[in-house]
Amino acid sequence: MQLRSFRLSLRFVLPLALVLALFAYAAVPLMDSLTLRWFVRDLDIRSQFLARALEQPLLEYVPQKARRKITQLFDRAIQDERLYALAFCDAGGRVLYQTVTYPESLGCRTMPLKEGEHLSLVRLPQGAVHVAESPVSQDAEHLGKLILVHDMSFIERRSADTKKYVISLFGLLGVVISFIAVFIAHVSWRGWIRGVKGILSGDMLQPAKSTAPPEMLPVIGDLRSMLRDLHMERQGQDSLPQAWTPEKLRTLLHSELAGDQVIVVSNREPYIHEMTSGGIAVRRPASGLVTAVEAVMRACSGTWIAHGSGSADRDVVDRNDRVPVPPANPSYTLRRVWLTKEEEEGYYYGFANEGLWPLCHIAHVRPVFRSGDWDQYVQVNQRFADAVIKEARTDDPVVLVQDYHFALLPRMVREALPKATIITFWHIPWPNPESFGICPWREEILEGLLGSTILGFHTPFHRKNFLETVDRYLETRIESEASTISYGGKLTQVEHYPISIAWPEDAQTDGESAADCRIAIRQELGLGAEHLLGIGVDRLDYTKGIIERFQAVERMLERHPEMIGRFVFVQIAAPSRSSLDEYQNFEARVRNLAQRINRRFEDGSYRPIVLKAQHHDQDELQRYYCAADVCLVTSLHDGMNLVAKEFIAARNDEQGVLILSQFTGAARELHEALIVNPYHIEEGADALYRALSMPRVEQRERMRSMRALVKDFNVYRWAGRMLVDAARLRQRERVMTKIRSHSLASLRRVG
Repeated sequence: MQLRSFRLSLRFVLPLALVLALFAYAAVPLMDSLTLRWFVRDLDIRSQFLARALEQPLLEYVPQKARRKITQLFDRAIQDERLYALAFCDAGGRVLYQTVTYPESLGCRTMPLKEGEHLSLVRLPQGAVHVAESPVSQDAEHLGKLILVHDMSFIERRSADTKKYVISLFGLLGVVISFIAVFIAHVSWRGWIRGVKGILSGDMLQPAKSTAPPEMLPVIGDLRSMLRDLHMERQGQDSLPQAWTPEKLRTLLHSELAGDQVIVVSNREPYIHEMTSGGIAVRRPASGLVTAVEAVMRACSGTWIAHGSGSADRDVVDRNDRVPVPPANPSYTLRRVWLTKEEEEGYYYGFANEGLWPLCHIAHVRPVFRSGDWDQYVQVNQRFADAVIKEARTDDPVVLVQDYHFALLPRMVREALPKATIITFWHIPWPNPESFGICPWREEILEGLLGSTILGFHTPFHRKNFLETVDRYLETRIESEASTISYGGKLTQVEHYPISIAWPEDAQTDGESAADCRIAIRQELGLGAEHLLGIGVDRLDYTKGIIERFQAVERMLERHPEMIGRFVFVQIAAPSRSSLDEYQNFEARVRNLAQRINRRFEDGSYRPIVLKAQHHDQDELQRYYCAADVCLVTSLHDGMNLVAKEFIAARNDEQGVLILSQFTGAARELHEALIVNPYHIEEGADALYRALSMPRVEQRERMRSMRALVKDFNVYRWAGRMLVDAARLRQRERVMTKIRSHSLASLRRVG
């Protein structure tokens, strides 16, 4: 009897599966057509917005025939990930200005259209592009037209993803219906067949006409909602340049993550309380990580968990080790974790900074790995994970894990809070697989990081290195196109999010103007008003290229002796990890080299290098940034380096020159800086002399372009992109959970 029922069920299930497959096959082309129409319409609107934004500068530059300014305007505009090319044609139909990416075949007119083709969609040999034309007129005089070309290749990728999701969902729906069919066949085959026909003939995009059984309607509704979300995914958030502010980020959090708790985890705390002779003083540490993330926490509130290292930190916390910050105007909570001296030596100074730091920076310092340090690293990661779990008010908080100190924490939190959205950002470079293979606990570190929902790096290169490392050492499924890794039944999205700074709210620096800073700093250094001044701001770390920087200064003075007595370089070097032998040796080398160069070129009170090996607060750094003629950022290997962006933001006078190492993440964005190989001393010397002799007009053009980029791509955009991606993944997971829940409920009802 059971065998006969099974055969009868198969007679129903197999034709049903075939019908569902045919329906999915027929629905996909229709969906492709609808998707194409939606994208073309959106790009039409985007083109109108961008044309309006570019019209005013063109009305100014075109009559002046300012080719360089128009080229810079166009190059900055096509940094948009969708905008492919720009061109400007005069009234006579000639292309006057164009980006290097502009297809010559387009000319100044739209290509002939094939039957049924969209008006703004043009097929070129390299693929489909969207072409929009916008007239440019001034006082009834027609100057020409602006042609905007958007890349349409992303449609194929999104279409492929959509097909995959649609087919998967239809497959899931088919399985659910098939299991229900096995049970319902014992009661009424005829009734179930009518129900299935109702679903298949109901046009799921028209729910009012659906004849599906009532128990299937929730599944169909969620399916429609999920498809709409997939079509809108990653669309429009970073398309056009826009001002990202704390208010915008706060609004975004309220709309995308309404009611969700945000928890940040980092080793370094944003505020340190220290005991002084005058009482308890509050100090902000000199850290790019703290500068970036603290701006985000001011905008979104929440809880920041960090190591309490200040001499008065315990005196200001409550019984739960919490203290509201910032002290003057509290906007979020700082939760401190206390470490023993042994834990700090093993976890921080040992494994993190004698092991992972040199391993990832490849800075010709041999990494040191000890089993005892690893044990402390595991123990401290668990301590911080326990703190996250304790601070979580719900079972699905948003947890932002910062940097290489907590590679194991994401997996630990995931095991306790499986619904949590964990965003891990790796602030330092990620090495190639061969270099990372040196670490004895490489698999454990990779497994820990893959507990993250989203894993972020500064650059596509670091992201690519991580994917290749995982592929080398773990058994996973990697989708390179989607940049996802499936491990242990969980999916991790691996993306690049270039970090930045919070753009100053006021156009002027607090207190002194740039001109006042120039005079005051030179007076403090005992220099004349006409002295040329260079600045370097770093931790006293062997990865920052300070030795090579001093050697470039020395070589420049050798080649251009007229600069002796006219140029002074100030190196602000905050002491860092001074208990480690490598750092003690490096500090000694820096001091000895500075002394040797000064003895060589000194003349009376003149010294070419002023080494300030002490901490400086942000206000003091701003004064030096404003006073300097040139800023040198010559890291041997760096994740991003925010000093470069801080210098740019400080220069509201649009003067000064940035010399930037090609091995920083910032070099991939700040193309108007003088990019150098810090290992090539002569190249660094030539760049320094070029910067010191650069005309003010060229300085202004370069600085203006870089300031516009840093202002647009600020820390709030960085945080916003990560949090929006997290919100989408959370929404998708909730939809899938509903679908699974409704499916199980339907099975239980029928059973």
